[in-house]
Parts: sequence; C-alpha cells; structure tokens
Amino acid sequence: MPRLKDFLELHFVIFLWGFTAILGKLISIPAVELVSLRTLITALALALIIYRRGTPFRIGSMNIVKIVSVGFVIAGHWILFFAAARVASVSISLVGLATCSLWTAFLEPLFSKSKIKPHEIVLALLIIMGLYIIFQHETEFNSILGIGMAVGSALLASIFTIINSRLVKKFPSTTITCYEMAGACLGTVLFFPFYTAFFVESGTLNFGLTAMDWVYLLILTLACTVYAYTAGVRLMQRISAYSMNLTVNLEPVYGIVLAWFIFDEGDKLSDGFYYGAGVILMSVFVYPVLDAYVERRKRLKQPFPDKVVVGKD
Repeated sequence: MPRLKDFLELHFVIFLWGFTAILGKLISIPAVELVSLRTLITALALALIIYRRGTPFRIGSMNIVKIVSVGFVIAGHWILFFAAARVASVSISLVGLATCSLWTAFLEPLFSKSKIKPHEIVLALLIIMGLYIIFQHETEFNSILGIGMAVGSALLASIFTIINSRLVKKFPSTTITCYEMAGACLGTVLFFPFYTAFFVESGTLNFGLTAMDWVYLLILTLACTVYAYTAGVRLMQRISAYSMNLTVNLEPVYGIVLAWFIFDEGDKLSDGFYYGAGVILMSVFVYPVLDAYVERRKRLKQPFPDKVVVGKD
C-alpha cells in the first residue's frame, strides 16, 4: 500500500519532470541530439551508481533485450515531447502530455487482461473534451502540430509506464532505468541517418553546446532523469500505473506556471487553451474522489461471510 511519503516524493518527482520541458527549450541544440546526450549521460551515471552500490547488472540476456527495447519507446517519447515544446510552446507540450491517463485507461486493461473501469472512461472523455476545446481555439499550424506531437509523446509514455510497472516487480529500478536509457540512446543513434536525411536541412547533426547548455543538460540528466526517473520507477512498486499517470497530469500545472515566469507564455495562448487545459487538469482532482467512491461501493456490495459456529468436540 502506498504511504503519504510515497505520494509526496511522487509530487516532487513530477515537479522535476515539469521542469524538463523548460530545460529542453533552454538548451539550444535540437531535440534529437538533446535526447541522445541526455540518455547517454544518464546511462553512464546510473551504471556508476549500480557499480558502487553492488546492484546486480546480470538479469539475463533476454530480459536485457526486452528492457533495452523499452528504451526505444522512451526515446520516441522524449524526442516528440521536446520537439513539441520547440514547435509550439512548453504549455502546449505539457497539456498534450497530460493525455497519458486517457491512453492508460484503454491500454492498461489490454496488458493486464482486465475490464476497463467506467469511471476511468469518464475521465478519458473529459480529456478528449479538453483537447477538442484547445483544437477549436488554437488555429495556428505550429500549435496544432505541437499538440499532436505531444499527444503522441503521451501515448508512448503510457506504454512504457505500464511495461515498467511490471518490470519493477522483477528487477531493481536502477538496473531497469540504466538499460532503458542505454536503449533510448541506441534508438536515437540508429535514428540519426533518417533524421539527417529528411529533417535536417544541412544534413549534419548539431552538438554545439554552450557553457550554459552544459549546465542545463547536467541538471536535466542528473536531477530530472537519474533521480526523478529512477524514483518514479521505484514508486511503481506501490502505486498503480493509472494512479501514476493521472498524478503526472499535475506536470503541466508546474511546467505551465514555470513557463509563464521564464518564457512569458501567459499572453501568447488563447482563452480556449486555458479552458481546455482546465478541463484536462480537472481530471487530476476528480479521480481520487471518484475512485474512492467506486471502491467503497464495491466493498459494500461484497457479501459478508457466513457465520461459523464452533462447537466443542
């Protein structure tokens, strides 16, 4: 059962995740190159931590292949996420990411072969409504493209979160994260030829980091990834994937507030964006109340066991 300490740590982790979009926009190199460096540094840092702690590296070759494959999904998630912030804005990127709970409501029952919960579908419909409101008012191509990329990023995030919630029951969270970051780095490197051929006008990669870029990159990798990502995976041992993803919807709140102060995005977004974002974020506060009510009704409907009379021999 999750404790108050677990939820407090989860919210701190989500605050750090909300800061990643800010850092991703502050770093001057493109999203693909940024993801490759972020995952490389993170994998090396985690490998050092695992070595110092004596955590097992050897988990079987097939398990390593599976976890590294999850890293490919993570690479796609981060590339789309950072690209959405560059194409549109940090706020739009973060609101699109909040649709994680929509995807998880449908995908988690497929993975666990369980029934879809009606109240989760209600929340999913609320999120669709919020997205519709945003699309109705954000008419610029960059905004529409950005939120489309962010929603795609959310789909990938939902997939690897569900998978990780199962992996963490078998292997240490640091080992999982290390192999996933190595896989994400490998996936990004394999994407380089396609990326330079079709998405880069010059046909060459850009790794020209400034001194401040390195500062932001180290914060991004060590605080927002090494600690936050590993802690997030560890918290999945006690918190369900759906609860994780729904709470992660607070990431846009933290990120949007930061973007208002750092990039002055408050005046650049339409009223429709705030209406739609409000509907999406409302699901964060509705879920705990609705879920508690459903669980209480379920317990009340359970029949009491028959009374057993114990007699003397």
